[in-house]
Amino acid sequence: MNTQKLIRSGVANDTGKLRPSLQHGLEAALSVSDSMIDEVLVHLSLVTDPGRLTNLPQELAAIDPDQVEQLVLHSDALKATWDRELRRQFFEGGGHENESQLTVRFDDLRQLDDRHIDASIEFAMVEQELSRATAGLLPRLNALMSSLMGWLTVQPDLNPLRPAAYARALRAVLLVHVPDPAQRSALFVPVAGILGESLRQVYRELIQWLHAHGVEPLESPQTLLQDKTPRNAVGRTLLTLGHLRQLLAGDFSSQDAGEGFIHTMPLSMNALEDMDLIEPLIQRLRQRVSAPAAQPPVAELPVVSGHNLGRLLGQEVVRLMLENLTRDERLLPVIRQQIGLLEPALIQLALADPRFFSERQHPARLLLESITQRSLGYLSPNEEGFSDLLRSITAAVRSINRVQASEEVFARLLKRLRRRWEEDDMRKNQLREEATRALLHAEQRQMLAERLSTDFQHRMQGKEVPEFVQRFLSGPWAQALAESQLVSPAQGDEAAAMDGVADDLIWSAQPALIRRDAERLLKLVPRLLGQLRQGLQRIEYPDERMGQFFDALVALHEQAFESPVLPVLTAHPTPAPTADSAPADAAESFWMADSEAAEAGFVAGTPQPEEPDTAQSAESGLSTGAWVDLLTQGQWVRAQLTWTSPRGSLFMFISASGLAHSMTRRTLDRLLGTDALRIVSRGGVVEGALDAVAQQALRNAHDPDDLA
Repeated sequence: MNTQKLIRSGVANDTGKLRPSLQHGLEAALSVSDSMIDEVLVHLSLVTDPGRLTNLPQELAAIDPDQVEQLVLHSDALKATWDRELRRQFFEGGGHENESQLTVRFDDLRQLDDRHIDASIEFAMVEQELSRATAGLLPRLNALMSSLMGWLTVQPDLNPLRPAAYARALRAVLLVHVPDPAQRSALFVPVAGILGESLRQVYRELIQWLHAHGVEPLESPQTLLQDKTPRNAVGRTLLTLGHLRQLLAGDFSSQDAGEGFIHTMPLSMNALEDMDLIEPLIQRLRQRVSAPAAQPPVAELPVVSGHNLGRLLGQEVVRLMLENLTRDERLLPVIRQQIGLLEPALIQLALADPRFFSERQHPARLLLESITQRSLGYLSPNEEGFSDLLRSITAAVRSINRVQASEEVFARLLKRLRRRWEEDDMRKNQLREEATRALLHAEQRQMLAERLSTDFQHRMQGKEVPEFVQRFLSGPWAQALAESQLVSPAQGDEAAAMDGVADDLIWSAQPALIRRDAERLLKLVPRLLGQLRQGLQRIEYPDERMGQFFDALVALHEQAFESPVLPVLTAHPTPAPTADSAPADAAESFWMADSEAAEAGFVAGTPQPEEPDTAQSAESGLSTGAWVDLLTQGQWVRAQLTWTSPRGSLFMFISASGLAHSMTRRTLDRLLGTDALRIVSRGGVVEGALDAVAQQALRNAHDPDDLA
């Protein structure tokens, strides 16, 4: 690949002149997109070469030579589509997909149609090939790109050049230029393999290019918590998506369901099966479940009848789910141990009640989720409240293992646990409601203040009002007036009087006007200062900052008469506000009084000029129920996102002790970027464990090494 093509992005000739921006880096990657397609077409052309000296690689055998000729013939169009799709992925994060996300979740398998399954398989195949090819270079590129984007810690998921972006772009290209599904399916694996080699070279050159232009890689903290399911939790199994879909659909109810199972898969699932591998795996499971009884009891599978593959698969899914949970380091070891002890009961339940897999609200799954979610709230077994939680969980596990597992048993136990936790929850809910009220009031005040601020800007338009007065009216006074209107909406006279303060202040801040009417100024100032003080006290505006503003205003009045030629505070005409320009204080800060901040546990955050300007917010995808670790006052605290404001501008986290930690979206992004807030879990732990099983089934579709 020609490195000079990377240099043509416009910043490479003199490394001392300009440190590249994020856009420079993305354009550098795009500048070699054509050569990537050229390499793909060169390798595919082996299919159309009758005089080739070597045998055709097996992965190219199913490709139609006519299809390759069409791709070569329309190579310019192919390159144009590739460039367009890469740009969309790099700069827009893929935009709004018409189809669902190209991932597979366990609970959705039964509802997914073949088209979505095929799309998921195609995307997974390509992404895995690209990730394998670039595994040695990607961490370094992530560190450099995070530095280029302005983050203070490595953010792999926010790297626009990650393999997933190329995988999505490739799938979009093949959908456009290869309309035949069979040929498209035949092309995915070989094209992904070729593209992986090419992408590795692109990454290598980009790393060199970024280094040459002074971009220093960030160090990736070893303690950084990744919101990933444990990588090694799901092992080598007979799982495929076809198997799981039948399991969820309850197609194994009959005694002979296992016999005809493999032959009743949907037609679109045929590509998932490697029949040479299924039988050895089934044999392995049969040997496992018929192991001699003399071996130490380790919650082994019960013996099942000969060929009932559905029962075997159900047991295997339970095992893999629990293996995921018991290796999940987000949970404390003693909790994982208790979850592991549930294996015999859950296997017994799954054999008798397959709805355990298909119903998200099944009592057994709700019990597991309740235990894991509550346990996620603790970073240490020494934290207050954990010993009580552990006792309740231990008692529940002991009760389950003493009786015949059934839906009713799990339902009763779930109810008993929730009743035991109810008192603690009531206390937390009360604290949360109080914090929520304070945050909602502050957000409503902010929205009203922004409208008032815009009105004040219009009033000052074209007038020589000093900047400190402009900022005061757009910020603190807009907040004070908004508070007055929210708290006393019926007292129209008071609100009108406070609104009139703005006009008086604007007049008194223009030296040319007050010189012409000094008598009015002398009468106005005492009343004006009193009204300002009274209004600012409504929002608990600090006395020190209030005094600074009053001192500056009085100094302005004095200067107007002492030195009309060279005033210390220069006034400039206020520019007309535009739709995309907001007053500085209103746009850059979120006001909360001290009492409100204490009630809501508000985490103040001052915006910084170096904050990253990325295509997407760092908090993207964080929704209610997510768990984070938050660094506060030098200590890490585990807290759960329990509330997001209707406007989406405020977030409130509650720790296991019931303390609230609330913040604005911008503060949340800043804390994420500086590693002061780490995402632990975005959703259900049990749901994630089952999703990992589905993802393993997806990988097994084209990764025979995992089945060996």
